[in-house]
Amino acid sequence: MPIKFHEQTKTFHICNKYLSYIICVMENGQMENLYYGKAICDKEDFSYLHEEVMRSLMSVCVPEPGILSMQYTKQEYPVYGTGDFRSPAMTVRQENGSEIVDFKYVSHETYDGKKKLKGLPATYTENESEAQSLDILLHDSVMDTDLILTYTIYEEYPVITRSVRILQKGDQKIRLENMMSASVEFPDMDFEMLQLSGAWSRERYVKTRKLEMGIQAIQSLSGTASSAEQNPFIALKRPHTTEDMGEVYGFSFVYSSNFLAQVEVTPYEMTRVMMGINPQGFSWELKKGEEFQTPEVVMVYSDQGLNGMSQVYHRLYRNHLMRGKWKNRVRPILLNNWEATYFNFTEEKILDIAKKAKEVGVELFVLDDGWFGTRNDDYQGLGDWFVNKNKLPDGISGLSRKIEAMGLKFGLWVELEMVNKDSDCYRAHPDWLIGAPGRFESHSRHQHVLDFSKPEVVDYIYDSISKILDESAISYIKWDMNRYMSEPFSQGMPAAEQGKTMHKYILGVYDLYTRLTEKYPDILFESCSSGGARFDPGMLYFAPQTWTSDDTDAAEREKIQYGTSFVYPIVSMGSHISAVPNHQMHRYTPLATRANVAYFGTFGYELDLNLLSEEELKEVREQVAFMKKYRELIQIEGDFYRILSPFEGNETAWMVVSRDKKHAVAGYYERLNKVNAAWMRLRFKGLDEKQLYTVKWEENSIKAHGNELMYAGIPIDRDYCNKTNGDFYSILYTIEAE
Repeated sequence: MPIKFHEQTKTFHICNKYLSYIICVMENGQMENLYYGKAICDKEDFSYLHEEVMRSLMSVCVPEPGILSMQYTKQEYPVYGTGDFRSPAMTVRQENGSEIVDFKYVSHETYDGKKKLKGLPATYTENESEAQSLDILLHDSVMDTDLILTYTIYEEYPVITRSVRILQKGDQKIRLENMMSASVEFPDMDFEMLQLSGAWSRERYVKTRKLEMGIQAIQSLSGTASSAEQNPFIALKRPHTTEDMGEVYGFSFVYSSNFLAQVEVTPYEMTRVMMGINPQGFSWELKKGEEFQTPEVVMVYSDQGLNGMSQVYHRLYRNHLMRGKWKNRVRPILLNNWEATYFNFTEEKILDIAKKAKEVGVELFVLDDGWFGTRNDDYQGLGDWFVNKNKLPDGISGLSRKIEAMGLKFGLWVELEMVNKDSDCYRAHPDWLIGAPGRFESHSRHQHVLDFSKPEVVDYIYDSISKILDESAISYIKWDMNRYMSEPFSQGMPAAEQGKTMHKYILGVYDLYTRLTEKYPDILFESCSSGGARFDPGMLYFAPQTWTSDDTDAAEREKIQYGTSFVYPIVSMGSHISAVPNHQMHRYTPLATRANVAYFGTFGYELDLNLLSEEELKEVREQVAFMKKYRELIQIEGDFYRILSPFEGNETAWMVVSRDKKHAVAGYYERLNKVNAAWMRLRFKGLDEKQLYTVKWEENSIKAHGNELMYAGIPIDRDYCNKTNGDFYSILYTIEAE
């Protein structure tokens, strides 16, 4: 059994062959974390891992002669006000104004499989044998309130998931002002914190810093998104941990709105990690019989470096987070018209672009923004989900069937959570707009946020878009969301309920996703938020791929896709080839390099192929053929390895290797030429040391064993790179076992 309970010592050992997580009931009835790390042998008593000593200014929380202090204890779900002066995992305001709580162990339940979280995305099991779960029931007798700590451990992954549920059983009303999903404590501070930070068009850059005493944190307060600025993920790694060796602990939050990921180090070098809904702007009242469920934190332990951690997240999220028809299917090669036409298109123009796409082997045509209402620019039309017949006289229904008659599938862009003030929707329902009375309503891209915390708004949008989907032949939806929530206020909601607005909003988004994905299970949904501002596990639960960034420049995408790969499988990364000069960077990169980057994702085009030369079209046909040949390996069957980091040098390299180590594809990318440069060798990863492989790139071919390719490497001919290709040169390698 992966979850063991030792009655005599009141100790829980959550373990599999990869990790151990040990917690116990302390003498005051609260829970203590004794160990989290590499798997260790089970035994009855781990009490020696509890450290206790009398210190100056220490508050003792048990009768004399005990010396138990919460300030120096590795608590499992800590609270403020019982002698612990660190940040708490929960804050509960009671009717008398007190925040003092005392949740003591009552009982526990162990069960096979994993329960769903009501209204929330979360990892899951397909059969009960894949995981085991533990619910620990704690109770506060003064409030008459239950607190349930939930853990799930997967049998074949070094993964523990965490969430918390609180149930008010007493007569008094309580107010949650802070409710983290997980807290973990380590006895030392010998870590570096890794985070994925950025902004629009440079999302998920890899940032690393040494832990210091005090608080280091990342957060989102955007309301509508986990944000482009900070991804809901952090990792703590040992200072000498590399991509391939050493310990690392990953924390990933399955949520798409405001979050806080915080690490606090005490002067005694204890480290507390907490992750959950951001307390800022959050307030949730519970009456008798009401409960609140937190989102899920997915914790990964790896003793095989950062790449080991990433591969666990990739496999877990592919197999136990993504759902439905598309979770383990290769993605269709698509062409999106946005950068080809923007708002300025006609049906004739669209069909002309689609026809050329079909000629080169593209499988899916996607019509982007501008097809609905009076949507001729970004000032108008959002919220009016009816077809602009001036552009599309036969509507989406007619256009979609014409596209399908060409032999292509048809996809459609929507932005369902937003509204322009110049729209029929706003004119009819001004109270549906998120905004505070008497205050200026900030706009972004000339649009505002619909109040999805109101069920009637979600119902209206569901009915509107369902009508389009019912009457048309649609295989793909790109679900965009292009702004944050700047004045979070729900019109008509009582003052005491305003602290629920942002969480209820994202629950409304999840509800709409649930209804649409259940009604249209064959449609492939892609999430988007001004590019990658909502690239998070919560979205992957509904939409198995996300538009990685609006920045389609190949050199910039190396950084963005490299950083994204720390948590998210490459099959989830929307990656397209766009025109040059690039519309974001205004830079020229070779067509081959644009493809060589885009292969390591969903792959597609964001341009008008009619504007390419015959030579370029020939190259496009070859790219499409290559992707069709290798996409099963790249997207579904392979393990992804990072080799050279774009954040550390002039080169980037990565590769995908099949599980049986018989097939691989690798990409090498050089930004700027180097004059009279040093020798360079590319060393592959993940191959079978004794296997003989044939490696092909451009006009070259060699035979070499796996150990040669991984330890001796393949020389990069820098003179050839400089003379033949110029800056932004890349090489694509195929590796096949003999």
